[in-house]
Amino acid sequence: MSATQNDPADFHGMVMSVPEQFADGVRLAKEVRFPEHEPLRSVVVSGMGGSALPVDALRIFLADLVGRGEIPESVQIIVNRSYGLPAEARRSLNVFSSYSGNTEETIDAFEAALAEKLPSIGISSGGMLEEMCVREGIPHVKLPVPFPGFQPRLGTGYFLGALYQVFGNEGFVLDRGEEIAEGIRSLSDRLPDIEARGKALAEACEGKTPVVYASSRYAAVAMIWKIAFNENAKTTAFWNAFPELNHNEMVGFTRPAGPFQIVMLRDPEDHPRNRKRFEITAGILREQGVSVEILDMEGENVFNRVFSSLLLADFASYHLALRYGIDPTPVEMVERFKGML
Repeated sequence: MSATQNDPADFHGMVMSVPEQFADGVRLAKEVRFPEHEPLRSVVVSGMGGSALPVDALRIFLADLVGRGEIPESVQIIVNRSYGLPAEARRSLNVFSSYSGNTEETIDAFEAALAEKLPSIGISSGGMLEEMCVREGIPHVKLPVPFPGFQPRLGTGYFLGALYQVFGNEGFVLDRGEEIAEGIRSLSDRLPDIEARGKALAEACEGKTPVVYASSRYAAVAMIWKIAFNENAKTTAFWNAFPELNHNEMVGFTRPAGPFQIVMLRDPEDHPRNRKRFEITAGILREQGVSVEILDMEGENVFNRVFSSLLLADFASYHLALRYGIDPTPVEMVERFKGML
């Protein structure tokens, strides 16, 4: 089958649009601020699935800014992936993130925040979340739906741009959103090369279970890769991080229970001992008959490394779906589960 036959919703086109998203998110959140509040240095972001993953990536960015001395300290970000609110929410700013605006757990958390009059912002493309924000006078960032059938998991750039700008409005980060967006937009020129590498990786992954490893600094990126394989290629996948995996998970490959494809995301600026772990671990696993690919994360800064890596994950999982004859866009099992729930 051709890509067109297997990709009726043009998932490929959605991936190609990702480098432009950060700038749009920055623009949409430019004037959005939390309601008046006492000084606070922590934020709780309530969201599920693709509406929460960008927060994990944002924490990587903020930690890098602190490490480079560009901001004096990082705001504490707590992710709430459940019903209700964690205890920290009562002494934090609160962001409620749902692309559809109808995510059950997020709406429940927002209702709890409204009941306690906590300083809040909503981020969605519409739905109940936007309606509640309008009704209660809560600031809201309205995200676009650029394609029919657009998938929230491909809206990472919108969320990241909006969150970064909201934090900039609050003074938690330097207001450099437009500058960062320009750097990410430059990835558009590299998309053919990134797709070619993703296509080759899909070939290596076919018939195997992908396992994605990164250093602890980029653990969230490894997790997002794993989810891309789950949702786009509809296949099992796993993730872990160095150096922890050398103390336990590695031993599980003494007797591999099936064919695996290890994908290691190596940061050129990682701790030298971690970089050595990548090579040694790859050698040991290959001795056990396990296929291993070490991929160096590319980009002149953390923002570009994360975005280029996530684009590679999208292309790899997209082409793996095509190799399996699967439409990458729908997540029918999730929708069936929601209906049964």
